Amino acid sequence: MATVGTDRTAVTVIGLGLMGRALAGAFAAAGHPTTVWNRTPGKAAELIASGVREARTAADAVSAGSLLIVCVRDYDAVREILAPVRGALSGRVLLNLTSGASDEARALAGWAGEHGAGYLDGAIMMTPPGIGAPDTVILYGGSPDLFAEHEQTLRVLGGGTTHLSADAGIPSLYDVALLGIMWGTFNSFMHSLALVGTENVAATEFLPFATSWLGGVASFMSTYAQQIDKGEYLAADATLETQLPPIGHLVHESHARGVDATIPEYTKALIEKSIAQGHALDSYARIIEHFRPAAR
Repeated sequence: MATVGTDRTAVTVIGLGLMGRALAGAFAAAGHPTTVWNRTPGKAAELIASGVREARTAADAVSAGSLLIVCVRDYDAVREILAPVRGALSGRVLLNLTSGASDEARALAGWAGEHGAGYLDGAIMMTPPGIGAPDTVILYGGSPDLFAEHEQTLRVLGGGTTHLSADAGIPSLYDVALLGIMWGTFNSFMHSLALVGTENVAATEFLPFATSWLGGVASFMSTYAQQIDKGEYLAADATLETQLPPIGHLVHESHARGVDATIPEYTKALIEKSIAQGHALDSYARIIEHFRPAAR
């Protein structure tokens, strides 16, 4: 695709929330001719001061860039913005960095292709202040050739740029799966702080123990992942039957201190169910079978 007054790709960023502004700022700082557009005006002032051009219309924005980055509220918003200007998409590459589900990404990839546009989908695993950092991870899916063509441009946004699959839906799948780990960890952290807080232990006092323990917990994940891939759950650390009493202690302690016990009770029920099915001597990796679709 042609560029404008430079050997760097001309980029358009549609959507100027906190993330959109961070994306546009990173491209401009790296010397890419950058055009922005937002449905609600008035969000581009700082970007304009740094040399970014603000398009008057969505059509103008699409025409200005060979690489179109959309980062808006949801996939419905992407369609609402691009459908009226779909005729201008032909020959351009659409990179959608809007959060959503894998089926939405696949559908949008098909829609873009129908209108002559190349398509990449991405999941940003970082908050706006981290855009451009060497360790910022952004996961991409879609045409490997298109990704290779634009990889250097995309590395402006984060050093952890990774192409996962030709399937445009895979980044969204990874995104929600990783967020599930985050929220699960956060909730368990809050539960632990509520427990120790009943003895007036400050959250900051307990924090070093929690973060150190997370490192230990992470060390188990490699073994479990290998067991799950093999479908063999022979315990190398602790059996399910040995884990049942400790989780019972956690449930008891939570009730005794008036702390919500939903999380440990759920875990206890999972272990009990697996033991009842004859898997008392298996590792915790066996619990994957509860979550798999075939187990429902």
